[in-house]
Amino acid sequence: MLGLIGKKIGMSQVFDENGIVIPVSVIKAGPCPVVWKKTENENGHNVVQLAFEELRTTKSNLPELGHFRKANLPPYRYLQEFRVDNPDEFKVGELVNVGIFEGVKKVDISGKSKGKGFQGVMKRHGFHGGRKSHGGRGPRSPGSIGMAAYPGKVIKGKKLPGRMGNKLEHIKNLRVVEVDIENNLLLVKGAVPGARNTVLRITAKKST
Repeated sequence: MLGLIGKKIGMSQVFDENGIVIPVSVIKAGPCPVVWKKTENENGHNVVQLAFEELRTTKSNLPELGHFRKANLPPYRYLQEFRVDNPDEFKVGELVNVGIFEGVKKVDISGKSKGKGFQGVMKRHGFHGGRKSHGGRGPRSPGSIGMAAYPGKVIKGKKLPGRMGNKLEHIKNLRVVEVDIENNLLLVKGAVPGARNTVLRITAKKST
């Protein structure tokens, strides 16, 4: 099992062989160089660390520069670790591109969702709201949230207004529609987390 780091470019649509429209998310996946790897004896599991999006040297600090110099690589902005069955298949400094998803039917994708700021209960949790007719007060408020008797407090976990979005989301079993090795593009059916340019972690399903 291996994956790649990528960026969401946006959404589009393609036609299948039957002329049916398929909505797809377009992801720039890789190429990602292998920066570091550890075996099960050293780390408890086999790990390969990949990097994405090259940086100018002035944008990195000395510990980061030293880490990349060990692999004879320039500094990169993002690092992710992926578990693999056999780390000996990968060499430090080697580029891993989107071609690893050829023949893969489904992938899991993780990324941060769009931040929507502080929202009320109707937008955040789908509350219906109060009456809007004559005499109604606070039609978008949550209503009663506590109790007068024991324990006389708001119970933890109560759905209330608060920050919405901007959290890590995991979307599983997204179908791979197309792999464009020449342009490092991966097209998957449906939506993926975040807005344009959101950094994504793409992992091939082991069962495929």
